[in-house]
Amino acid sequence: MTRVKRGVSASKRRKNLLKDAKGYRWKRKSHYRAAKQAVIKAGSYALRDRRAKKRTFRALWITRLNIACREMGLKYSQLIKILSDKKIVLDRKILSQMALENPTIFKKFIESVK
Repeated sequence: MTRVKRGVSASKRRKNLLKDAKGYRWKRKSHYRAAKQAVIKAGSYALRDRRAKKRTFRALWITRLNIACREMGLKYSQLIKILSDKKIVLDRKILSQMALENPTIFKKFIESVK
């Protein structure tokens, strides 16, 4: 059987991990063991915050919608109830963009829905 030298693949793996840890502070950027832990932890934070970002944006859209609706004498919950009763399917992102970018069109939409 031929001899296998493993130094190249091992050093490549360590080098790539240290590249991922670039910009970290203290030992976490240069020592392999600390860098490995830091990269794993950063990956778990990234996964968690990709999920949390969706929640925070939805809360922002709802807040914007509520402000725009209250200017027209309507509450956010009342608007959503009216839309669901009339089976109008528009998500909160589209409604909040409409309220923010085209308030006149949003006002006409609210009046037509009422």
